[in-house]
Amino acid sequence: MSWFQKSFSLRAQSRGSYLITSEVTSNLPEIGDYKVGLLNLFIQHTSCALSLNENWDSNVQLDMTDAMNRIVIEDKKYEGIYRHDAEGSDDMPAHVKSSLIGVSVTIPITDGQLNLGTWQGIYYMEFRNSKHRRSVVATIQGEKISSTS
Repeated sequence: MSWFQKSFSLRAQSRGSYLITSEVTSNLPEIGDYKVGLLNLFIQHTSCALSLNENWDSNVQLDMTDAMNRIVIEDKKYEGIYRHDAEGSDDMPAHVKSSLIGVSVTIPITDGQLNLGTWQGIYYMEFRNSKHRRSVVATIQGEKISSTS
């Protein structure tokens, strides 16, 4: 059994849902070293999230952003919906959305590849209006591919 851990940054993005599967795999060529294992991705922030969702139709990205904005509204007029508003009207709703979606995902590794479903992709969901650069900690646990046959 082997462990590996590495941090990397995602491109700065403003509010939205972003497919990052290829960004993850390009930052983690070490996935190819594992016969079987688990990749855990943990985003080190409280106003964004990581999720698995459909990766074929780009409308899913837009619909997820719209749905989250309907579920957790922003207090744009500062009418007192939230007590925590010192960082802007989008901050507290971002924290709520982050808690609802979650800050980590775990994906199986099989024969050096992420074992995602046919239509699954890894999403970074940014809930703040302005662009933010986010850090991800990637941890792999598993059995490495043997170099001897």
